[in-house]
Parts: sequence; C-alpha cells; structure tokens
Amino acid sequence: MNLKLMRSMLFGMIACAAILVMLANARPAAANRDVRPSATCEPDGTQSSGAKYRICMPFFGWNQDVVVYAHGYVTPSAPLTIPVESDTLANALTSFGYAFATTSYSTNGLAIKQGVTDVIDLIATFKSEHPTVKHVLLVGFSEGALVTTLATEQYPNLISGGLAACGPIGDFRKQVNYFGDFRVAFDYFFPGLIAGSPISISQSLMNNFELTFTTVISPALLNPSNAISVTQLFSVTGAPTDASAYSASLLTTTHDLLWYNVYATNDAIVKLGGQPFDNSTRVYSGSLNDAALNANIARFSADAAALNEIQSYYQTSGVLQSPLVTLHTTGDQVVPFWHEALYRVKVASHGRLPRLDQISVERYGHCNFTMSEVRNAFYLLISRVSNPPPFLQFLPLVVR
Repeated sequence: MNLKLMRSMLFGMIACAAILVMLANARPAAANRDVRPSATCEPDGTQSSGAKYRICMPFFGWNQDVVVYAHGYVTPSAPLTIPVESDTLANALTSFGYAFATTSYSTNGLAIKQGVTDVIDLIATFKSEHPTVKHVLLVGFSEGALVTTLATEQYPNLISGGLAACGPIGDFRKQVNYFGDFRVAFDYFFPGLIAGSPISISQSLMNNFELTFTTVISPALLNPSNAISVTQLFSVTGAPTDASAYSASLLTTTHDLLWYNVYATNDAIVKLGGQPFDNSTRVYSGSLNDAALNANIARFSADAAALNEIQSYYQTSGVLQSPLVTLHTTGDQVVPFWHEALYRVKVASHGRLPRLDQISVERYGHCNFTMSEVRNAFYLLISRVSNPPPFLQFLPLVVR
C-alpha cells in the first residue's frame, strides 16, 4: 500500500510533550515499527490475549500518575507491534514525571472490543507492578478515542479520566453507515469506477486501490465535466471539504472514505459476525433528482448478528462517573463532528454533563490539531481529575 506519513500531531504535558504519527490524508498505518524508545522502558511484554505491551517509567521523580495510550486504526493485515508513536510519547511523558503504558491490542483493523479488554488488562498489569499509582489517565485518538470512552464509562474504578480525540463516540452504527453511504453514493454518481460490491471487497481491489484512485478516481473527480456529480455526491453524503483548499480536500475526503470501505469492510464483517451496513430504508436527499437516486442507489440490509454485536460492545452509554474530555475538528472527514452532539445527548440523558468537557476546533481534517490544542485538552483533563467539579456544575469549553 502506498501510504505516506501524515501531519505530525503534538501532545502536551505540563510543559510540552508530543504525540506524533497521523497518516497522510488521515489514513491508518500500514504497519508499526517496534523500537525501544529509551532505557526508562521495561522489556516489552505479551498479554494473555496475545497483545504486546510496553511500560515506561521516569528515571526519577515519578508523579504517581500513568498515561495509558489507546492507539488508532491499523490496517488489518499489519503485524501486531507496539504503536510507532510510543517512542515519542514515552520519552516526553517520562521526562515530565508521568509513567507511560500502551498496548498493540490483540488484533488490528476493527479492534475496539479487543482494545477495551487489552487496555483494562494493561492497567491491571501496571498496578500490580506499581501499586502506588494514583491516577490512570487514558488517552486515545480516532479508533482509540472510542476505546478510551468505552473504557472510561465501564471502568471508573480503574480509570481516573479520559481524553478522547476525533473518535466515533456518538453512534458507532451511524459511523459504519457513513462509510457505506459514501461508497454507494459514489457508485451511483460515478458508476463503474470501482469494481465489485460495497459490502464484499475483492483482494484485487485491495491490492490496487491506491493505483485505481490515482489513475482513475482522482482524474474523474477533477474533470470539469463531472463537477455537478461531485457536488451532488458531497451534498447527499454530507462529507466535509475545506473551502480554502476545495480540490485537494475533495480528493482527500473521497480517498479516505473509500479507503475505509475497501480495507475495513471484510475485516469488520468477520469481527462483527455479519454485514453491518444498512441503507434499506434510508431516504437520500441533496441530489438534482432525489426520486431517481432513491430508486436506483444500491440497497443493503444489515445482518442481525452484526447489529447485536455493535449494540453490545461498540456503542457508548453516556454514563460517566470519571471525567472525560473530548476534542474534535468540525470538518473531520473520517469521523464526523456530529458524533460530539450525539454523545452529549447520551451524557445529558443520564445527568452526567458535569463529567464531560467537549472542545471543538473549527478546522478541516481528521485529528488535525495543533500542539497547543491537544496540550490544553490534556491540561483540562488533569484539572478535572485533580479537582472534579461539583455534580451540578457544567462549564463548556470551546477552542476556536
């Protein structure tokens, strides 16, 4: 796969620490490298699930807090390794007194269910080795943000607080349908450009997707004669673009959403025990002829087993006992910003808004944050864990 390294993301601690590695155009990593970050790290271990884990301690002056890092989506075919960004995170965090721990999870691809289990097991391992720990701070981006949110909801006795950035925390089933809707709408407006079914991806398409996108899909999107079709595609799906860089962003958004359809679909069907995409009753709108669109767009029904699995293991509840800080760009093309509103409704329905702080950043891009924005989010998490607000108090925070 021809994947490029995306923009660096910086992660802040009490002075300034860094979180690196997002992939070009918000794409997941094809593989991670397994490099020991420093002498402060214990030998890597293997969890009972088969996941690899790493624990790093400061040389001196441990503040008795540990940051546990939940990584994002990794291509299903990649080997299980410690996340590549762990080198930077461990060195930065231990420099400022924090312990650091992370796990590869026991699987790649759709790893949310397994990720929660492996994170909780890792916390138990850390506490058994370092019983004087005071606060466990769970931090995750993208898929790792959903792992973080679910674990924070379900294990408040273990997790002091969480930072969940750019994650599908509002409604995982809607996230699945967002990917599927974009693929079937793309096939409707650009028939024949992608071979095969949206819900059963051939190995040939996976092997050749990057070449197909570069030589076939991209030229079609940029062809002036297809401008009306492009406009309708984005109107119908609601997928964001960047007005200041429209052509580049429409290519980025299209690439990223088709990437997930191509590389994540087969893996998700196996993990969920069935096909999860459902547009059997959806009424699409936003085209020049919605009647024709709804009559002719490809329709699919989800398998009950997949929907039951999603409901049981992938949907957040909104029941927060420990504080949670969320961070999201308003123009996130991979995990839409509407997740934040959906999650807020869940939390409010349980009367737990004092436990939730949501930070929005008005910008295009998946997890496209500045160093100061992530640092401020982490500062806020620290303050909430150290000085939790009264139950009836709620102070919204918005970064613009």
